Amino acid sequence: MSFAKAADELNVTPAALSFQIKSLEEYLGQPLFIRLNRAVKLTEAGRVLSPGVTEGFQTLTAAWRAARRLQNETTLSVTAGPAFTAKWLAPRLYEFARANPEVDLRFTASLRVMDFELDEVDVAIRFGLHEQEDPSLWSQPFAREWVTPVMSPEMAKDFPTPESLRDAPILFDDSLDFLANPVGWSAWLEKAGVDFTPTHGPHFSNSDHAVDAAIAGAGVVLGRRSITVKDLHEGKLVAPYGLAIETRAHYRFVCRKGTETRPHIAAFLDWMLSEVEKTASVHEQLTIVPVG
Repeated sequence: MSFAKAADELNVTPAALSFQIKSLEEYLGQPLFIRLNRAVKLTEAGRVLSPGVTEGFQTLTAAWRAARRLQNETTLSVTAGPAFTAKWLAPRLYEFARANPEVDLRFTASLRVMDFELDEVDVAIRFGLHEQEDPSLWSQPFAREWVTPVMSPEMAKDFPTPESLRDAPILFDDSLDFLANPVGWSAWLEKAGVDFTPTHGPHFSNSDHAVDAAIAGAGVVLGRRSITVKDLHEGKLVAPYGLAIETRAHYRFVCRKGTETRPHIAAFLDWMLSEVEKTASVHEQLTIVPVG
């Protein structure tokens, strides 16, 4: 609502802007602005026209940015959840950077569903059931998700059996509660044949915080595969009971359809799949039972 600010944003003179607005009003056949001494207001026609024009320019801008990104094979923008970024992506990135020094990675750790066009995202790592996938997107599942009780090696000595968890300090990871059939303590203990439901203990909304607490010896947590697999592989955590429950929800590598073959996106997917394979031995130590 300022001709002067609009002219500055468009890098034209106020006189040039006023001429363009006047030409637009003449073409439309009615005024769009009410000119006051120190301000302007939209007329009824201006209020009707404004939303559609705004949407049109946003669409045009998004399309222009998407076309420009096709020329960029050196920058890769990736979005993933905070816990997955902290526990899975970040500790491994040096491997990808070493193998692909020409790619400049940009990460956004967020649970918000990104708009590939407006947010200028190349790849999204998404978790869920994915029953209604957007037809404009290409996706590939790359990791199963299960949970099993994990704890520090020292704590495992004190709680050698599932029954002994009755006396253990229990940690709650609430990050999977959004699922229709959440894989929580009740579900795991039922599969383990233990008639016990823990009700007391610290609750964490972020998986990585719950896992860090378990590594520090604060208690036992139902560790998600994606968040704990590296710590299990390295021995910072142990899964002593040999039983995991698996949810139907899974991780997918998602990008705009047609971009999956672009060299830097394809290289990132290949790298992620190879990293998953590196820790496949953790699966072999567990009996994984589907739930939900």
